[in-house]
Amino acid sequence: MPSSAGPSIDTITEGGRVTQVGEGQEADESAPPVMTFGAPTAGEILAERYELVEHINNDSAGRLVWRGVDVILRRPVAVVLRYPGGDSATEMLQAAVAASRVIHPNLVGVYDAIDEAERAYVVREWVDGQSLRDLAAEGPLDPARATAIGSAVASALAAVHATGMVHGNVHPGTVMISDEGRVVLADARTDGDDSQESDIRAVGGVLYFALTGHWPHAEAPLRGATAGHGRAAIADAVRDAGGALAAPRQVRAGVPAYLDDLTMDLLDAEIAPPSSDVLAAELARLDVPAEEEHYLDNGGPLRFAADTEDEPSPLAAAGGRKVAIGIAGLLAVALVGLLIGISALGGDDKDPQNTAGATPTASAPAGEATPAAAQVRKLTVKAVRIIDPDSQVRDELKGAEKTTDGDADTAWGTDTYTAAKFGNRKSGMGVWLDLGAPHSVKSVQAVLSARGASAQLLTGTIAPPSTSNGDKQMMTNYNTDKNIIGRPFEEHDGTTMTFNGFDADKKYQYLLFWITELPPSDRGFQVDVQEITVQGS
Repeated sequence: MPSSAGPSIDTITEGGRVTQVGEGQEADESAPPVMTFGAPTAGEILAERYELVEHINNDSAGRLVWRGVDVILRRPVAVVLRYPGGDSATEMLQAAVAASRVIHPNLVGVYDAIDEAERAYVVREWVDGQSLRDLAAEGPLDPARATAIGSAVASALAAVHATGMVHGNVHPGTVMISDEGRVVLADARTDGDDSQESDIRAVGGVLYFALTGHWPHAEAPLRGATAGHGRAAIADAVRDAGGALAAPRQVRAGVPAYLDDLTMDLLDAEIAPPSSDVLAAELARLDVPAEEEHYLDNGGPLRFAADTEDEPSPLAAAGGRKVAIGIAGLLAVALVGLLIGISALGGDDKDPQNTAGATPTASAPAGEATPAAAQVRKLTVKAVRIIDPDSQVRDELKGAEKTTDGDADTAWGTDTYTAAKFGNRKSGMGVWLDLGAPHSVKSVQAVLSARGASAQLLTGTIAPPSTSNGDKQMMTNYNTDKNIIGRPFEEHDGTTMTFNGFDADKKYQYLLFWITELPPSDRGFQVDVQEITVQGS
C-alpha cells in the first residue's frame, strides 16, 4: 500500500528506470494530501484488463502512478489513478482524451481513460528511461544532443498545435528520453491559462536547461517552472547583477553561437516566437549527426543558411533578431570562403590534396567553379503515422514508428482482409513520412514482408491531423498525377520497392507510401511494412 506521503515524483525505480507519467508535478506544501483510502494493491486487475504490478510514485494532484500490464495485449503500461473519480477527475480524463487524438512518435501514447465514480484512471504508454531533469543532473548535455531533444519536443508540439490544442506542461520533468534514445513529451495538463506561445517559449527553456543544467523560470516563468511544478527541484538560471539571464555561452564553453542565439530569442518576451511547425523545421535542420556538422567560426552550420537568397529563414522572418545577425555573419564568411576557393582554383597548383572547392568543368566559364554535388545520405524521418481515410474504427494505426526505426525485424502491418483491395472496403492505406523540413530527395525504398503487393509513392504540401477527415484531406492533396513519384508497382514480384523520379530542382518534406493492393497470406490478404528509407541531401 502506498503511504500517504508517497515518494517524490523524482523517485527512480530499481535499475534507474522511471515512468513518464506525472513527471512534472513536484509536491509542495500547499498540495492536497494524496488520498489512499481503498487504494489498489499489486495484482489487482482494473477494467478486467490492466493488472497493477508496482506502485511507482504519487504526485501533488492526488494521483497514484502504477506500472502495470495490459493482460490482453501483454504489453507494459502506466496506470494513473485518482480518488475519487467523477467531477474531481474531469480535467485528468479530458486531457487524456485530447492527448489520445494526437499520434506522434515524440508524444506518449494514451490507451484508455475510465471513470468508475469512486475512482478514475488513465492508461498510458510505459517508457523505460529518464526524464531530461534526471539526465541533466549528471551534467549539461553536449550541443548536438540538446538540439536533438529540442527538435523532438518542437516536433511533438507542432503535432499538438496542428489540432488546435495546447500541451501546457513542457519542462525538463515531462521530457523523457527512453533507453533506446527516443524522446517523448508527456503529461499534458492544459487548464485554460496556457497558450501555444507559452508552449513554444518553453522549448527555449528546455534547450537552456539541456545546455546549462539551469531552468530560466524566475524572470520568465514558464508552465512547469512555478512552485508546485518542479521549481524546487531545478536550479535557477545564472543571472547578472541586474537580474538579466546569462546566455548559455556565458555559463559553459562550447555552445555554438547559432544555438545560443536561438535559445535566447525563444526566451526573449520582446521577440515574437515562431509557430511550432516553423520552430520544428529550423531545429530539424540543425539536428544532424555530429560527423556531418560543419561550423564556420561558431556561426552555425552551412545548412542553416541554405536558400537564403530565395527566401529568408522562416525563424528569422518570425522576429529572431540574433538568428538574423547570425545568418548574415554566416553569409559573409561563406562569401569570403568562396572567393578564396575561386582564387585557389585559378592557380597552377595541381596537387590533388590542395583543392579548396569543386573542380570546374571544361565548359565552365573562366573564374567560375561548378558547385560540388550535395552528398547523398539517409535522411532522418521526423514523424511517421498511418493514413487510413476509409476507416471509422481506425484500429490499424499503431506501430508506424517501426517502419523507420532502422530495424527490419520490426514492422507495422495491416489487418488480414478477405480480398486484395482491403476486402473491397478501402481505397488503400499508407505510411506518411515527415522529413521535418524540405529536402532534396534522391530515392525512397520500402521493404515489405511478402511479394505481390501494389503500391505507389505520393507527395503533398499539407499535414492535417490524424483523423478520418484529416486523412481524406491529405489524399485529396496528395493523390494527383503531379504528386506521383516514379512509377507505381503493380503486384510486385519482389519485397523491395524503390521509387526514383524525384525532381532535382524541387524539395520535399511530406511523403506517402500508399498501398493499393495486399499480397496473399496464409489466412487472406495482408502485408507488413518492415522498413522505409529516404535518401537525399
